[in-house]
Amino acid sequence: MGVTKMLMWLSAFFVLSGSLVTFIAALGVLRLPDFFMRMHAATKAGVVGPSLLLVGAGFYEPSWSTWIKIALAILFLFMTTPIASHLLGKAGFVGGVSVWEGTARNDLENVLPSDVFVETDAPISSEKPAGNMLTCAPTTLPRQ
Repeated sequence: MGVTKMLMWLSAFFVLSGSLVTFIAALGVLRLPDFFMRMHAATKAGVVGPSLLLVGAGFYEPSWSTWIKIALAILFLFMTTPIASHLLGKAGFVGGVSVWEGTARNDLENVLPSDVFVETDAPISSEKPAGNMLTCAPTTLPRQ
């Protein structure tokens, strides 16, 4: 078995593995009952699935420049996806997204109350809302 054939098999294995992980996560997003569980499935697949696909692409085109780009892309995924998912989860919790009734434990309910969410961009009662600030009737554009 030649080196190129082995690289082709490795590439196919990693691409299929990444596709399978991403497909299972998509099923999790569709089937899980809670915003937080669906977000967990999506963000785990957002790191592992594309990372496996990129490794498969690296085995398909094995050069130093390709592997450096793949390593940087995977590093970017590993650094940004957990932070983004944490911020989305916190925003959802503070915004009042309810947890699934089958949830056994909620560690944040005493630390970060979700019922004190205050909208800070609300207009002051003495100001007119943006939709009512027109001083004259709107005009229509002439037909061409």
